[in-house]
Amino acid sequence: MIELYLSKVSETSQSELAGKIYARVDYKQELSIEDMAHHMAEHNTSFSEGTITGILIDFVKCIREQVLMGNTVKIRNLAIFKATVEANALETLYDARVDKMAQASIGALAEGAKTGAAVRTIKLLAQSTGEFTRDELNKDVKLAWTDKTKAEIAAAKGTTSGESGNSGSNSGTQNGGQNGGNTGGNTGGGDNGGGGGDDDDNMN
Repeated sequence: MIELYLSKVSETSQSELAGKIYARVDYKQELSIEDMAHHMAEHNTSFSEGTITGILIDFVKCIREQVLMGNTVKIRNLAIFKATVEANALETLYDARVDKMAQASIGALAEGAKTGAAVRTIKLLAQSTGEFTRDELNKDVKLAWTDKTKAEIAAAKGTTSGESGNSGSNSGTQNGGQNGGNTGGNTGGGDNGGGGGDDDDNMN
């Protein structure tokens, strides 16, 4: 289950989103490779925790190696990993004034330059696939408010305890959780918000 809290954009913000409230994910913990190996070892596997850790570490190294070779690595029902570039805006392939050609290299263009390094930076793109696509996640996810947010919603309704307070919290979880989650995901607004449309940084 994913728990949500609410974050309000500052009223003094110059953005049109000023004063709006968005749902954010309350992340519980960050798991390392060692943590995942421990978790996997508890699933009745014949491999030891140490063996799984070694395999996962090597697996990560191999993905990096293949990505840097220009290959894509598809992990079924998780993601497709590949390199992508942020490109410089070249005006020409060859600038006769300075005898300079477009170059398959990384760097910044000098001020006034019409050509040079074609790439500003390299990035890793993880594109969701299979059971991790947005449609599949939307079908399988269960959302709830954190206890603190339930109390905030109850207080906003004017109830602090008793049956009416529980009713308000449950209503907020069912309706606000879904609608708030969609709003946060679609608009992207703050730290834990949704994609905002940059496919190079976010999963589909």
